[in-house]
Amino acid sequence: MPYEQEIGEKRPTCYLFVIDQSGSMEETMDGGVTKAKFVADVTNKTIQQFITACRVKEGETTRIKNRYDIGILGYGGDSIASGFGHGLASKIIWPLSDIGNPENYHAEERTVKESDGQGGVIDVPKKFPVWYEPKSSGNTPMRAALTRAAELLVQWCDAHPENYPPTLIHVTDGESTDGDAEDVATAIKQLHTNDGECLVFNLHVSKQAGERILFPLAEDALPDAYAKMLFRMSSTIPEKMVQYATAHGIANVNSSARFFAYKADIETIVKFYDIGTRANQNR
Repeated sequence: MPYEQEIGEKRPTCYLFVIDQSGSMEETMDGGVTKAKFVADVTNKTIQQFITACRVKEGETTRIKNRYDIGILGYGGDSIASGFGHGLASKIIWPLSDIGNPENYHAEERTVKESDGQGGVIDVPKKFPVWYEPKSSGNTPMRAALTRAAELLVQWCDAHPENYPPTLIHVTDGESTDGDAEDVATAIKQLHTNDGECLVFNLHVSKQAGERILFPLAEDALPDAYAKMLFRMSSTIPEKMVQYATAHGIANVNSSARFFAYKADIETIVKFYDIGTRANQNR
């Protein structure tokens, strides 16, 4: 069966986040945060969770196990480039240990609410690591961005033929402005290792009120042509992710469903990232 290979330092897997940075990502969602900022926050938190899960103590020192290669590709206006900053801007995909090096990110201090231990709540300052900064400008060159992603994933699959196949998580809020991207997504889904085909997950974010659609089973149930196209661009959900989603309260999901969310709000975005990065249910 596909998607069964154990993920470890000898056989890491890859997550490539392809993130829309067009001007419309500056629109505000519920809660007063822009789409660009919220997606950046969830992306950074997800990377932090990967690092935390892979950090081990060996004697008096700690290190980060390279169980994952992580990439961020941002696209908007005339730019298709690495979403990393600092010492990582020169490449799109990096081993996790490089990403976790403190020289390769900066920390933002934010205030979070915590229990005071006496039934009350207090504001506590905490530092959050930031690898990916929100950007929003220009048009939506989705086709060119996915073409670049395909090139990267061909190289990754060629270098890791026995590994759990890579996962592309594509986040967008609008339609492509440089041509139809469906054929490129189809080609990416046909890339493979000996453990299965590349997974393509599409997350459409929206500020508009309306019914949120998560993991649809059929194209015919979707409201418009754009949603139907993103459905076709998305992979079906591997069985272990179905099990994880079901255990965490997602109803009516099975291995025939597509890993696709439409008009996703803040809650849906968080669920999408959480389930989508559970290749073997454990980070």
